[in-house]
Amino acid sequence: MLTFTEEEFEKYQNRIAGESREAQIRHRYQGAVSRAQGAQFEQAIVGACDLYREKGMADIEKTPEPMRPIKRLEGGRFVAIFEKQAQPDYKGTLAGGQAVMFEAKSTATDRITQDRVTGEQAERLNRCAELGGLAFVLCQFASGQVYKLPWSVWQGMQGRFGIKYITEEAAAPYRCRLTARGEPLFLE
Repeated sequence: MLTFTEEEFEKYQNRIAGESREAQIRHRYQGAVSRAQGAQFEQAIVGACDLYREKGMADIEKTPEPMRPIKRLEGGRFVAIFEKQAQPDYKGTLAGGQAVMFEAKSTATDRITQDRVTGEQAERLNRCAELGGLAFVLCQFASGQVYKLPWSVWQGMQGRFGIKYITEEAAAPYRCRLTARGEPLFLE
C-alpha cells in the first residue's frame, strides 16, 4: 500500500488539476476553431446556393432550426431550446423539378464519423433518395477542401471503407471544385 504525506497528496492533486485545466483550454480552443470553420463553411454553401439560384439551376435554402425562446435577455438576445431533432441542413428543388436535400459537415480533424448524421436526418435523406431526389453529405476537412458524398456512399461507409468514418483521402473521388471565393460547386 502506498502512503502519501498531506503535502505530497496536495502536490499530486494540484498537478492533476493543472493537467485538467490545460485539457479544458485545448478543448475550448478546438471548439472555437471548429465553430469558426463551420460558420465559414455555411457561408460558402449559402453563396453557392445563391449562385445556383441566380443561374436558374436550383432553389436551395438552409433549413431553419426549430427552437423555442425560454428566457429574454438584454439587447434583443434570448435563451432558447431546440424543440425537435434537427433535419438535414439544406433542401430545395433543381431546375426540372428534382428535389435536393443534403447535410453539411465540417471538421478541423482528419476524419468525419458517420454518426454525425442523426437518425432523423438519415431517415429524411433516405426518403429523398428513395423518391428520386438528390441526397448527399457535403464534407469539409481542415484543408478547406469540400467533398460531395452521395447518400449511398455515406450510408455504405462500413461496407465500402471497413470503418464508420471517412478521411479526406478516401473522399478524394468526390472532391468539389471551388469558386474563387471558396464556394463549393456541388451541383457539377
